Amino acid sequence: MPARIAASDRTLLFIAGALILLFLVATVVLSPPPEQIESPIPSSYSTQSAGAAAAYRLLGKLHYPVRRWENSPTDLPKDENIILVLAEPFQAPSKSEREALADFVEDGGHVLFTGRSIHSYFPDADLANQFADPAWKSFSPRLPVRLTRGAQHVSLQPQAYWKDLNASQLALYGDSGEPVVVSWNLGDGEIVWWAGSTPLSNAGITREDNLAFFLNSVASWDPDEPYKIYWDEYFHGERSSPWSYIGKTSAAWSLAQIAILVFAILFTFSRRSGPIFLPKEPSRLSPLEFVDTLGGLYEHAGAASSAVAVSFGRLRNLLTRQLSLPSNTPMSQLAYAAESRLGWKDSGLAQTLARAHAAMRAPQVRPSEALEIVRDLENFSAKLDLRSQFRREKT
Repeated sequence: MPARIAASDRTLLFIAGALILLFLVATVVLSPPPEQIESPIPSSYSTQSAGAAAAYRLLGKLHYPVRRWENSPTDLPKDENIILVLAEPFQAPSKSEREALADFVEDGGHVLFTGRSIHSYFPDADLANQFADPAWKSFSPRLPVRLTRGAQHVSLQPQAYWKDLNASQLALYGDSGEPVVVSWNLGDGEIVWWAGSTPLSNAGITREDNLAFFLNSVASWDPDEPYKIYWDEYFHGERSSPWSYIGKTSAAWSLAQIAILVFAILFTFSRRSGPIFLPKEPSRLSPLEFVDTLGGLYEHAGAASSAVAVSFGRLRNLLTRQLSLPSNTPMSQLAYAAESRLGWKDSGLAQTLARAHAAMRAPQVRPSEALEIVRDLENFSAKLDLRSQFRREKT
């Protein structure tokens, strides 16, 4: 019967489990964040100099319809006046995501893209192979368009230059042959490319006319249809799912530790409280081993007559029960009754019984002779066994 856990042990186990769970929750909630290394990613969550938290919060303060986008481009809404801000995305898109971005723009969507990875998202973009000088540079507009209004001097840290412009692309800022701001009409939509993210970064948004330039890039000039600004964080590694959030904390390791602890408790309890089965061992006294052992004993003791006596007694017992005779019936009458009532005439039963009786009384019997007598006695016993079985089946 499996052992039960005592009430005191059960209470102690519950208390220990509750304390472990409390410590794990406290570790996740109260542990200080690790020291962050200066990141060059212009994330709307980042308050570092290269981050873009100030620009994102400013849009909200100015009542722009802005929100973070942490889903795949395949989930972008259709038939809405949206501008998607892709500020230096570093995770490459899949084929379906790349096609979704192209369809989004061609159907009338707008994209503000910054950085040198635009070719991975829009393969038709043509950037120069050489790396640009990352030093701060001031650029003046080349054309008086809506994006340049009030932004006569824009400070940039260019990461690349546009190479060759086609008929649908327009260079707005940059030296001759090295455009750093390009407006690109694609289908019914538009892509605005910046060579760097500094006009929207925390450190660069207040330089020169960067703020006006940034607001021009995300604002719609039609007051009746303002852009819905979707600030992409999906390609910065942010994912809008509970598991993506848990993966960035120590909660995942905590859950793994709890799982290991539960497994250890269950394993230990099952080992201690489960039914106990003794392994089955093969018998050392198999029938053949028993026969060999018994024969060896008879041979060693020179007691062949004893073996004859055992077989003789078994046959006599079977005959008296089969013929319903007393157990002390003389041997001659027993043989006569068997020959007449069992149809064993001329079977040699009387001679076999006589030989067996003489061998039992002899002080020494040759093993070969004893074996022959035992074999004859066992043959008669087998006939009686078969006869008895046949009568039982018949009834």
